[in-house]
Amino acid sequence: MGAALWVFGYGSLIWHPDFPVAERHVARLAGWHRSFCMRSIHHRGTVADPGLVLALDRAEGAHCDGVAFRVAQGAEAATLATLRERELVSSAYIEEWLEVGLADGRRVTALCYVIDPAHGQYCGGLPLEEQAGIIATATGGRGPNRDYLFSTAEHLAALGIADGDLDWLARRVRQLAT
Repeated sequence: MGAALWVFGYGSLIWHPDFPVAERHVARLAGWHRSFCMRSIHHRGTVADPGLVLALDRAEGAHCDGVAFRVAQGAEAATLATLRERELVSSAYIEEWLEVGLADGRRVTALCYVIDPAHGQYCGGLPLEEQAGIIATATGGRGPNRDYLFSTAEHLAALGIADGDLDWLARRVRQLAT
């Protein structure tokens, strides 16, 4: 048996991993934060009207709480292929193998998709109000951008993971959408 494959989810992977999962645990990744810092031109927006999707953006002293998934034994190669097709569609994400702390105290090395700040789709530092305006109206191949935000915020809350920015964005986008 080879080493286990762990994947860290911080956005849509939390609620739609799309691979066979043997274990899942709330986990923390230090030195990164969850941020709507990537323009989406495929899944939640278009080239003409980009949406925003979450990415892990490096930040000194920050952390991101999410979910670590251990891929079912025997499904590692297929999972990597599926994730690469899904996450590397525009090369704005970079694959990194980073240590995450599981809620049960274990530390594992997990595959993480982090933003490439040199990529043209990177847009870190947008004010929350501007993010809300974009998310409220953009739609891409996987549906409205706001659905991505709402589902992520709801699943984080169900897991007991607090994210003030996402909660604020969800409230504001609901106001803008009415």
